[in-house]
Amino acid sequence: MTPPTASDREKVVSKLPGRLRHSLKIRSAQHGIEIQTAVERAIAAWRSLASLPQQVDTTGADSFSTWLPEGQWEEFKDSCSARGVSLIQGLAQSVQLWLDANPAPDIERPVHPRRRVVCNQKGGVGKTAVAAGLGEALSEDRDVLHPVRISKHLAALLESGKQLPGKTNDPLEVEELPGPGKRVLLVDFDPQRHLTKQLGQEEIPMDSESLSKHMSGEAKGDIKDLVVPIADDRFGGRLDLLPGCQDGFLLDVALSKVRFREAALERALAPLEADYDEIIIDCPPSLGLSMDTAIYYGRRREEEPSGSSGVLIVVQAEDSSADAYDLLVAQIEDLRDDMGIEIDYLGIVVNLYDPRRGYVATSSLQAWFDIKDPRVVAVIGDLTEQRKAVRLKQPLLSYAPRSEQAVTMRALAREIS
Repeated sequence: MTPPTASDREKVVSKLPGRLRHSLKIRSAQHGIEIQTAVERAIAAWRSLASLPQQVDTTGADSFSTWLPEGQWEEFKDSCSARGVSLIQGLAQSVQLWLDANPAPDIERPVHPRRRVVCNQKGGVGKTAVAAGLGEALSEDRDVLHPVRISKHLAALLESGKQLPGKTNDPLEVEELPGPGKRVLLVDFDPQRHLTKQLGQEEIPMDSESLSKHMSGEAKGDIKDLVVPIADDRFGGRLDLLPGCQDGFLLDVALSKVRFREAALERALAPLEADYDEIIIDCPPSLGLSMDTAIYYGRRREEEPSGSSGVLIVVQAEDSSADAYDLLVAQIEDLRDDMGIEIDYLGIVVNLYDPRRGYVATSSLQAWFDIKDPRVVAVIGDLTEQRKAVRLKQPLLSYAPRSEQAVTMRALAREIS
């Protein structure tokens, strides 16, 4: 059967209790269908019942409109009249029936956690902010709607000459969607410990066990004891951090003595993997041995789908980022060839973009789009909310959940999922 087109539908207006409107919007998004499709199916199911379901409390019902196939609403009104119920009660029963028949789908737990290696050999491009924002976006509540910046048309937008993120009248669409609800571990793998500091957590002291010591084989305890939760209701206990330690500056020396050193990070994090859906590595600005371990950790494992794990490269729209990008890609390709492994590129994030910087910024951005593989998966503006969140040591999506940067972080999370 051919689905109805927009011209085959008619707008209908009724009333629906606020709680049902809210649940309908979330549940339809969770199932990947439009609200009008959910209501259409709800009414069809209600009309097919042999007997009426339980009465629904319609106290406080408010205006509700949608688009239904031509004739369905008239048939529904006839059914309500024949069954002796009001239109508001009939619609409420229909929606409740659909909600009961279509519970929230279970989160698909992967065999292996998806491993996102956020990297660039150049410092100052905002890797830490992207790693944190990505983790926060992935862990947001799936029973709550959050504003998401739809970014899939960025390339077409650039070619059209329209404005890009970073200006106040950004034309990209914002949509309210439920959070992914994933269990996420953020790993501060940078000895500068910016991720730990930005999230307001205590760094691991030099004389204590750390990720570096677990990688070098010096640790005696359980690495799980190092993990701390990000205690913020927005993430519902789903977002954790493995804090950084200054001893990471000595890691390359320690790794030079480790057997099969490329797998050192994987061996260290293995006891944690069963507890998470996503593990995000905030890498140091380095091309040393430690970076080899991060790239190796993000390789495609046996029976893992292409694009599930891999490297996410953060750049800026300026020339020095391009030079650093070339060096990083060379390192990735050398490791791929030397070890015979598959390493997927999750994409390029152009961070701290400000079109007011003129030709240098806009032409550099165009150059990133021209690469095609890996493709640009997000353009994040250089706005004040991230800097304020860092200063206050709060997660961006908690401090400014509806900010331009926050809605774009959510788009990034969905773009690479």
